[in-house]
Amino acid sequence: EVNNSLLVLEGIRKSFGARRILDIARVELAAGESYVLTGENGSGKTTLLRVLAGLEAAEAGACRYEGRPFDLHAYPKWLRHEVVYVHQHPYLFRGSIVDNISYGLKARGMAATACQPLVREAIAWAGVGNLLDVPPQSLSGGEKQRVALARARVLHPRLFLLDEPTANLDAEARQQTMELIRDLCDANSTVLLACHDREIIELPHMQRLHMENGSIDAQGSNAAAG
Repeated sequence: EVNNSLLVLEGIRKSFGARRILDIARVELAAGESYVLTGENGSGKTTLLRVLAGLEAAEAGACRYEGRPFDLHAYPKWLRHEVVYVHQHPYLFRGSIVDNISYGLKARGMAATACQPLVREAIAWAGVGNLLDVPPQSLSGGEKQRVALARARVLHPRLFLLDEPTANLDAEARQQTMELIRDLCDANSTVLLACHDREIIELPHMQRLHMENGSIDAQGSNAAAG
């Protein structure tokens, strides 16, 4: 294992009836690195992200986070504080954008006064300050994606799992979302994102994991090589 290994899962398997959805020998993510998960629709990318986030069950052999063993079947609470998943079509709650961004902090028991500066900073980072009076359900796809990224970032997770963050966005919204993704990749976070977007795949230092029929091709090839 690499010295700065953050997350290692071995022998991930998931079936739906007779159909094998995931059959992955090993996934290893290093701290502070960025990874893009490529592959056809239906190759298992979203399922893998959801399994890594503890949102979907799967069989697995050894699972370690910073060397600490854990069980995928009883996904530990301490690990939920380290990992955040952002859906391709983010669900925003009714209420305000501020309520949405502060939701995770409050769910963790943080006092409102402690939340406020963190939420303000996340709003400024995502460039959504001009939208605070807009009902979340009236936002465009790109605006929802930026609010969802702010809601994820405000939690300061070690690992961001992003599912097709730029899919179905117009050119301007895509560019704004790209800037935020680039910023997350440049920070000290580990980022794993599923996408078909050439511009993301070709970002510098982006390592590529390619999925086919629920398996990952040999890990560690750089995106530029593909």
